[in-house]
Amino acid sequence: MRVLAIDSSGLTATVAIVEDDTTIAEFTINYKKTHSQTLLPMIDEMVKMVEADLNTIDAIAVAGGPGSFTGLRIGSATAKGLGLALGKPLIHIPTAEAMAYSIYGCEDIICPIMDARRNQVYTGIYSFVPKKESEDSEHGQMKYAFQVIRVQMAVSVEDLIRRLNIYGRRVVFLGDGVPVYRKMLEKGLKVPYFFAPSYLNRQRAAVVGALGICYFKMGRYETAAEHKPDYLRVSQAERERA
Repeated sequence: MRVLAIDSSGLTATVAIVEDDTTIAEFTINYKKTHSQTLLPMIDEMVKMVEADLNTIDAIAVAGGPGSFTGLRIGSATAKGLGLALGKPLIHIPTAEAMAYSIYGCEDIICPIMDARRNQVYTGIYSFVPKKESEDSEHGQMKYAFQVIRVQMAVSVEDLIRRLNIYGRRVVFLGDGVPVYRKMLEKGLKVPYFFAPSYLNRQRAAVVGALGICYFKMGRYETAAEHKPDYLRVSQAERERA
């Protein structure tokens, strides 16, 4: 199965082509340009570099939120446009799930945090648990199941810290919320924790694609016309109008 993956939900813009268990190509930019300037040129350049034909893809996996309102709209519009033009289904990938999935095999709590402003973060709580066939063997390949402990949410940093302290387990943090709220986390956490290294701490389209293939096989996909982002909360303009 071949998937085109797109993620522009945060500060990072990233696209990839994933085929079964192989990443054919991945293009990631974390720089001072808007996603409207970078996303389509990145896809075009990537496709040219690997001489890919987008008509041969089976689906388009897109990070569907939460995240930046503008970034999500750009990513969703790009995915919808390509899906309609190519006649391909879309796989809606929750942003926080894809970020957590990048820490495959970690049995600690995985906590992606994206800055939602005003001392709030978009987050979720995840982990990996060994599959039974792995537990029965002391030697050999370990296999893990992805566990969603708490689905995506928009919460205050204080509330997140309280929840994590209640779980009482070691935590790994990643995401653009880490440098923003690092001091608050260090001050409030009563459990062991660490921060993911730079090559794992931002969105990656290859992970969106890999998770997309898993979800597609489970029947979790939609038409391009059906797709819409999950913002989790209303925009600032809507709040001020209300």
